[in-house]
Amino acid sequence: MFASLLTFMAAATLIVLLPGPDTLVVLRNLVRSGRKVAARTVLGVLSGLSVWVVTAALGLSAVLQASHDAYLGLRIAGACYLVVLGIRSLASRGDGPLEPTRGAGLLRTGYPAGLLTDLLNPKVGVFFVTFLPGFVPHHEPVGWFSAVLGGIFIVLTAMYFAIVLTASGPITRWIASVRIRRRLDRCTGVVLIGFGVRLALEP
Repeated sequence: MFASLLTFMAAATLIVLLPGPDTLVVLRNLVRSGRKVAARTVLGVLSGLSVWVVTAALGLSAVLQASHDAYLGLRIAGACYLVVLGIRSLASRGDGPLEPTRGAGLLRTGYPAGLLTDLLNPKVGVFFVTFLPGFVPHHEPVGWFSAVLGGIFIVLTAMYFAIVLTASGPITRWIASVRIRRRLDRCTGVVLIGFGVRLALEP
């Protein structure tokens, strides 16, 4: 069992380090609204991952994988969401405040962005269904051990984003320039749109 856990942790660490929509959305909110909003975005991402882990452990993600219509619908919704985020980044002038506005409502915080980025990406659910079982020992219950592996993945993700937010001081000072922030918004927008298009077109 311990060998399976160690092997999974090594593989999961590499996957967590690969930049994906989650990382881009967190960095986007860090650039546009500062560390507090980025931290809430991370909480949204972790919440979304938790939902997918529970779903995978209960076997519901297998149904999503088997149902072409359900997968296609959620994939298109996720693709549209990423494209909208990308377009909004491209349209940004880069001169908004780095600190979040006091009294901002829930929809203006980063939590929904992180949560929806995960929940509207069916590849996250399919990833857990296809990736986790390969590390479950034959003598262990699949559902329980999959939940444990998913929990480890969430912890590794939280550690990764903690490091990112810890180093956000120098990053925030660097992006204080409107010109730098405008360029970062443009780059992030293009990449988010690219992720959305790829998500929509991939079989």
